[in-house]
Amino acid sequence: SLLPLYWTVIAASRTNAEITRTPPPLTPGANLIPNIRQAASQVDMVKALVNSVIVSGSIALGTVLFCTLAGFAFAKLKFRGSTVLLIIVLATMMVPSQLGIIPLFMLIAKLHWVNHLQAVILPTLVSAFGVFLMRQYLSQALPDELIDAAVVDGASTFRIFRSIVIPIARPAMAVLGMLTFLMAWNDFFWPIIALTSQNPTVQVALNSLGNGYVHDQSVIMAGTLIGTIPVLIVFALLGKQIVGGI
Repeated sequence: SLLPLYWTVIAASRTNAEITRTPPPLTPGANLIPNIRQAASQVDMVKALVNSVIVSGSIALGTVLFCTLAGFAFAKLKFRGSTVLLIIVLATMMVPSQLGIIPLFMLIAKLHWVNHLQAVILPTLVSAFGVFLMRQYLSQALPDELIDAAVVDGASTFRIFRSIVIPIARPAMAVLGMLTFLMAWNDFFWPIIALTSQNPTVQVALNSLGNGYVHDQSVIMAGTLIGTIPVLIVFALLGKQIVGGI
């Protein structure tokens, strides 16, 4: 697990000629700061990092909230057509996301959202996988008797969700939030279509690094190293909850 990260550090701190020689270097070099400066001169890495934090954080929070609400409804609330609706939600997992790219781009173009962050955030604020995950977790972890007792005490559905469901669902919410944050941070296909190099996320910015007749892999890896650090920080903060939830 650590070897790819270690090689990223090596490649980011060497020159392009050094990392392509045989045998390759196995220790970090002295070119890390120059490579980072060169990467920062080619693209606005600070803006890309800020945009990725906003996009990934918003998508993760929205997905956790909406999927927990939907999972609670499907798991514990009885309403007409719930089974059919759940099947429809799960069926969307079998449709390749690429099929919806053209109509989705036409929609954001009509809304004048091209090259704006909301074009990347709003279409992915909820996922069928997240709904299914929370539904399965709450079906087992949330006793019906606890909900019945809260109803007898006069608690509203929102009060039940806030005071009972969220504390019980916290481990699964942490797992879903982490997975969603990682997927949003690493997403390249839709952001490269909806955004430009003037307002990029990290993945869009990395696409613009090291261009030329010969790609400068050391500069690309320096930018990749910068883009990896926030993900490591998130995992360090949520690692215990993720392991416990799994």
